[in-house]
Amino acid sequence: MRIRFLHLLLILAGNLCAEDLQVSTFTTDITPPIGSPLCFSYIKPARTVEEPLTARGLVIFGKEKPVVLCVADFVVIANASHDAWKEALASAAGTTPDRVAMHVIHNHDSPGYDLSAAIELEAQGLPDVMALKEAHDQAIADTADAVREAVQTKTPVTHIGLGTGTVEKFASNRRIIGESGNLVMTRMSASRNAEAKAEPEGTIDPDLNLIAFWDGGTPVAALTFYASHPQSYYGKGGVTPDTVGLARNRRTEETGALHIHFDGAGGNVAAGKYNDGSPEARVELTCRAHAGMELAWERQRKIGVGSDDFEWTVSATEFPWRGLFTEEQLRVELSNPETSVKDRIRAARDLVYWRRWKEGSKIDVGCLRLGDARALFFPGELFVEYQLAAKAMRPDHFVAVAAYGDGGPGYIGTAISYEEGGYEVSRVSRTAPSVESILTKVTRQLLEAE
Repeated sequence: MRIRFLHLLLILAGNLCAEDLQVSTFTTDITPPIGSPLCFSYIKPARTVEEPLTARGLVIFGKEKPVVLCVADFVVIANASHDAWKEALASAAGTTPDRVAMHVIHNHDSPGYDLSAAIELEAQGLPDVMALKEAHDQAIADTADAVREAVQTKTPVTHIGLGTGTVEKFASNRRIIGESGNLVMTRMSASRNAEAKAEPEGTIDPDLNLIAFWDGGTPVAALTFYASHPQSYYGKGGVTPDTVGLARNRRTEETGALHIHFDGAGGNVAAGKYNDGSPEARVELTCRAHAGMELAWERQRKIGVGSDDFEWTVSATEFPWRGLFTEEQLRVELSNPETSVKDRIRAARDLVYWRRWKEGSKIDVGCLRLGDARALFFPGELFVEYQLAAKAMRPDHFVAVAAYGDGGPGYIGTAISYEEGGYEVSRVSRTAPSVESILTKVTRQLLEAE
């Protein structure tokens, strides 16, 4: 009897320690109004809402200031817009902006926001051609309100669950490299090119990683990470969180826990091998993403945690300017009324990034530690090689990767990819090839792999 009593005391003591770690979850509707530009294009406005867009996340409380993890169903949030989101959510949660990871799932049938570029365009008589500022401001305010309300109720976290599920027939590398070492073919998010579809999947990470938060036997929230562009049937004006967002919504209903999905390092990965761009393909791809999420959930290994198991580390990192254009060239392109609005939008985004880099602005790369699990949070459209390298650095740990934080840098390729050529390392990449050596060092430091 005495042994059983002591055993009970130990269990209670363990539960009390575990309760030092707490979370609050939040979600809010950020669906844009009909007529809003989608994917930075005023010529592709929202015509219908097929599925509402949300901003969702959780606030983690430990011994230090809270950490906020948030994902918005937008294509991009960049530069001053990204700053504004981090500042608003930090204020709402009672923390600092460097302890906020603000990401998007990069669904293309959604708005993209870059407040600093919008200011440049408005000065040229082009207001709201890239996105609706009022809708952007409202999305930030509503999400901050949701965070402010959420933190009034904290749920203890006694355990985390770590799981991995393979996603079948979804991801394929967009860049097909020939024997010469140069890019010979591209396979984008939707493809009907039989030759491109016949090529192997190429370099991908087929694994979907899951980190779940539990209060005893009750699931509270789940984070999933998968590296691929998410879009399927797109560009028709139907607002939707698309494949992974739809699958995420189903998992929330099925588990009763808020499901938060992060797009991994999928800058050079998409569904092109398995997607012909039809509505039917969206259904199939959503089911495959859902199956991977479900499998990771079923395979999760639960581990007891307390506040000592939780840590947030940040590395303020320089993402060097590519240097394809001078400031003068960009200003001429931006101010020329004979230039297409599409190119003037691109010039504004390039100019803003150049200016921020010139002023010494750095972008946070974050690392969440939960026991032996690590989750890395990167900006931009990161190539999948960075994700695979991070996992290889710590094979003894569970490592998950989120990309698509601050969208200012655009695509972030590997050093060799700039020599190979192709869309991803053309103008849409604002970072220089030297970014690989910088990120490799930062990743090692954050993972303590040195």
